[in-house]
Amino acid sequence: MGKLGYISILVAVLAVLFGERYYNLRTRFMATRELVKNHLPNCVLLKNLEQGSEDITILGNGLAFISAGLKYPGLPFSDEHGKIFVLDLNDSRMKLVELRMPRNFDLETFNPHGISLYTNPSDDAVYLFVVNHPHHKSQIEVFRFVEEELSLVHLKTVKHKLLHSVNDILAVGVDSFYATNDHYFENQFLKGYVEMLLCQPWGNVVYYSPTEVKEVSQGYYMANGINLSPDKRHLYVADLFDQSVHVFERKEDNTLTRVKTVAVGTPVDNIEVDPETGDLWMGCHPNTWKLFFFDPSDPAGSEVIRIQNIHSDKPQVTQVYEDDGQVLIGSSVATTYGGKLLIGTVFHKALICDLK
Repeated sequence: MGKLGYISILVAVLAVLFGERYYNLRTRFMATRELVKNHLPNCVLLKNLEQGSEDITILGNGLAFISAGLKYPGLPFSDEHGKIFVLDLNDSRMKLVELRMPRNFDLETFNPHGISLYTNPSDDAVYLFVVNHPHHKSQIEVFRFVEEELSLVHLKTVKHKLLHSVNDILAVGVDSFYATNDHYFENQFLKGYVEMLLCQPWGNVVYYSPTEVKEVSQGYYMANGINLSPDKRHLYVADLFDQSVHVFERKEDNTLTRVKTVAVGTPVDNIEVDPETGDLWMGCHPNTWKLFFFDPSDPAGSEVIRIQNIHSDKPQVTQVYEDDGQVLIGSSVATTYGGKLLIGTVFHKALICDLK
């Protein structure tokens, strides 16, 4: 066989491999899924929130913290810098308030992603942990919340080589947390194109404290949302491209032991946990293909699911909300308080509805 023949065979093999990877990617991205509207009553879009609401978490008193303005490579974004809002869910006016940031904090490069709250049991001080991507790098900002002034005090910035592509964060102390890395590579081309096409389980979970930093779980196609059970014994991790939620037992040395994996049948993003029932609430990307290959005339839809009795032999997965993108584009988080459901998005708006 001549040189041309070998080249032809090589090209044919590469074409087959590329075709298989492309098909696999479209399957994981649910490219062909058709969405059916499943709306809730009395839904209202929050005013003055046009730059996304990627993550939302709520204090026990009904004060919701919202991460806005994420600039994620490959997705639409606003030219404005990132912001943190609060929303008092006990106030019928549903008025957003932007938290005041300290003067010495670099707002121009503030690019917030996942957030987590921690209340110190010794003095009830509230700490806000924020995943920040200045210049598309990854670092963690730790703030103390001053409720009387509706402001944040910046305490420190955490950087570490193991925190290289952080998506979400779970604070478990005033200076300790778990974090998910959604990609293996740091280079934007490698993580945005090569890694996505290969679609290998290279994501992981990292535990951080000032005295110890370690990988505690690995093997995720895209490690995303992370949260804790109300009794703090179990930890939950969402894998977007595997369409599943992983359940772990948290050990005294902060390592994790896998308990089970719950298939949910849709790409899951952030996880919020009902403190009373232990139910998991998740914003999902039901047609992720349209999210990453965004077309304003045919936008990505939104979906919210709920998992009840996740520790039982038969967890119940229920779709609570679905929209085809005409109302809400790219849902990333869902959380509840006082009979209300609050849904956030990667780069679009935020919606609040009455639960049935």
